Amino acid sequence: MGKIVLHLDRMMTERKISLGELAEKVGISNVNLSKIKNNKVTAIRFSTLAAICEVLKCDAGDILEYVEDGFES
Repeated sequence: MGKIVLHLDRMMTERKISLGELAEKVGISNVNLSKIKNNKVTAIRFSTLAAICEVLKCDAGDILEYVEDGFES
């Protein structure tokens, strides 16, 4: 079975926003946002994903990617 890979770090770089600034605007802790950014989570609330997309002005598909086993982009 494949997995979902988060590309939050890439989007943050494109938008030139720091972890601390994004965490503050989204309303979550730096630690939790860091876990999301570094793919250390197994789940993410839709409300958190929506808030991240709102702040970064992007779609969920810009952050989330399905990757088959054995492949990594």
